[in-house]
Amino acid sequence: MSLKHPVVAITGSSGAGTTSVTRTFQEIFRREGINAAIVEGDSFHRYDRNEMRLAMAEAEQNRNLHFSHFGPEANLLAELETLFRDYGETGVGMVRRYLHDEFEAKPYGQQPGTFTPWEELAPGSDLLFYEGLHGAAVCEAVDVARYADLLVGVVPIINLEWIQKVIRDKTERGYSSEAVIDTILRRMPDYVKYICPQFSRTYVNFQRVPTVDTSNPFIARTIPTADESFVVIRFADPKVIDFPYLLSMLHDSFMSRPNCIVVPGGKMELAMQLIFTPLILRLMDKRPKRPR
Repeated sequence: MSLKHPVVAITGSSGAGTTSVTRTFQEIFRREGINAAIVEGDSFHRYDRNEMRLAMAEAEQNRNLHFSHFGPEANLLAELETLFRDYGETGVGMVRRYLHDEFEAKPYGQQPGTFTPWEELAPGSDLLFYEGLHGAAVCEAVDVARYADLLVGVVPIINLEWIQKVIRDKTERGYSSEAVIDTILRRMPDYVKYICPQFSRTYVNFQRVPTVDTSNPFIARTIPTADESFVVIRFADPKVIDFPYLLSMLHDSFMSRPNCIVVPGGKMELAMQLIFTPLILRLMDKRPKRPR
């Protein structure tokens, strides 16, 4: 952890909604004039799109039916740990970018599904912001979590997470329902072993809970809306949270436990603004003042 060069990490599995949380943080950074170095977790996958297909086929031949992006074998977790550590110490570190589609790949003259070359972050940023699968990962000789100053988990209940993934992968990526279900089943052991434990290391978790029937997530045609949901927000250290202020600002919210507040789904972004703005500013205030 570093007072001089803070690291903020948002972690959640595929389909959890970390991208929308990232947009809220970007709005905070813009409003408060904070220069954040943004890093996507996909850039620390070990294989590009074609290499991953080959690696999966080889794993299946070796009777490894659970090889997935959730596990350490398919990721560069040591390199991610090094980035967090180096940034905390020096304000720079080695990064690359994963090019998801034609729009992202065209400026680089590369094919979608490939990585840009590794390069050093430009110096002078105020903090590092990571969004991906493994922001609080700990396994074997790697401990990514210990180098983060603020860890946030985004964890919809599992049926909602599956609904979001199924609909996204079918509509945006053209996958069949069967292909998406196969992916969910293949990832499950790594989800249990490597993804879930991260949410016990986070400072705050956001868990969206729908108030409509999601009993069979694989036949859902629509994703439950924010107004059809509540959000359970859990704090690891509730002593520093002003719950009376949050309850007064978030209409229809209530405390469910001493460390949990429940807010209407439509208030999730406002809740994030109220919670994270002072936390981010606190990190900024702790940094050594730059000479004028």
